[in-house]
Amino acid sequence: MSDQERPNIILIITDQQRYETIRALGYDYMDTPHLDRLVNEGVTFSQCHITAPSCAPSRASLFTGTYPHTTGVLKNADPWSKSWVGDLSDSGYYCVNVGKMHTYPYDEKVGFHERYVVENKDRYLEERYYYDEWDKALHARGLVKQQREKYRLRSDYGDRMGAFEWELPEDMHSDMFVANTTTWWLDTKPKPDGPLFMEIGFPGPHPPFDPTERFIEKYRGKDLPLPKIKREDIEGQPLAYQKLREHNFEVDHDSVVHLDDPSEEQLQRLWEYYLANVSMIDEKVGEIMDSLERNGYLDNTVVLFTSDHGEALAEHGHIQKWTMYDCVTKVPLVAWCPKRFQGGRTIDGLCQLMDVGPTILDLAEVEKPEWMEAETLMPALNGDAFEGREFVIAEHGRDVFLYMIDFVTMIRTKDWKLVQFVDEPYGQLIDLVNDPAEEKNLWDDPEYVDKKSELIKEIGSFRVRSGYKTRNMWAKVR
Repeated sequence: MSDQERPNIILIITDQQRYETIRALGYDYMDTPHLDRLVNEGVTFSQCHITAPSCAPSRASLFTGTYPHTTGVLKNADPWSKSWVGDLSDSGYYCVNVGKMHTYPYDEKVGFHERYVVENKDRYLEERYYYDEWDKALHARGLVKQQREKYRLRSDYGDRMGAFEWELPEDMHSDMFVANTTTWWLDTKPKPDGPLFMEIGFPGPHPPFDPTERFIEKYRGKDLPLPKIKREDIEGQPLAYQKLREHNFEVDHDSVVHLDDPSEEQLQRLWEYYLANVSMIDEKVGEIMDSLERNGYLDNTVVLFTSDHGEALAEHGHIQKWTMYDCVTKVPLVAWCPKRFQGGRTIDGLCQLMDVGPTILDLAEVEKPEWMEAETLMPALNGDAFEGREFVIAEHGRDVFLYMIDFVTMIRTKDWKLVQFVDEPYGQLIDLVNDPAEEKNLWDDPEYVDKKSELIKEIGSFRVRSGYKTRNMWAKVR
């Protein structure tokens, strides 16, 4: 296939977006017409799970096609600079990043020809004073970013749970800025000689949850499925999760003051603002699609939409990520290209977010490295038989959040989930068929000792196979 025939590939990644927050995928009160279009005309993977419940480990895995224990990126701020983007570049693709990638250092090239870096709104755990493109734009306008140091001055800071109105000009919101930079690039830059690969990284709906008023109005007062915090659920959770809650009561990560027993009013605002952030992104996705069309890209373009992990939103008494509940591990993954793939389909087989990597390589006709653990999704996109994975895996290392443990591993089949904390006597075992809400921990139930042993053994076998398959990775990966 010639460069003219190989597709442009647009990979849109949000940060911390729950699967159901696209109206066509779940919540019928969502206002997401542009994402609905991608779903209705594209192929949706309904059981796509991340490999790590935080930003950098998940993204490093996505962009290498290997698990966190192989990349060595086990938490945010662990260095990573390798990616299959370099393979695309070598094959003739022109590679551009606009927005968040969460490499570390932030400005690593990782194979891109151009990067317009926009990172987290608050950056206290990494390069706190890194001056990204959004910072420069704010400075040029004489504006001071809304951030934790400013929010802490509010008398109601402790009550807001990270939900604040964006009060600066709307075009200076981080998600607006990323999308506007994207459309500026598409509208003003000459089309490259070869096909285009563009990664667009929206910082939202990651907290602070900070939509503008016109988006808040879409959700204000709506009947939303607010979580009911059940003490028996919390008491049955592994000790590391209980200590994670206590830590988050004391430390305001990302401007979120987590409350043990939030009121219905506080939960309503939290959900309204989070969902409003999603609708902000949806509007900008529509503008990006329009820009692709008017600049002659869309006729031969594959658009992939996903997120790096989900958000608990007070389910199970937690907020943000770091746990292994489905609200955190399951993310939207939609592939859109009506001229290539029959649309309006949903694929229910298990897959991992990192499977996007070899799928992109297949689309680009670039050979997948033999050490890559990710698996292409092209059979499903092409309408061929697709059973999916037998199980998915997610991992994380010790950090300021999961400070009780050195390493945690989740294994999830279609029907069961087990979470193992290395060298600890406690864990989590969930019967997903009879307990889809994941509220009853069967880890210590003698009736399920055989299932627990089976899944723990499977984790051990997985790690051996993984270590063998990736033994030559760092000798060859770019």
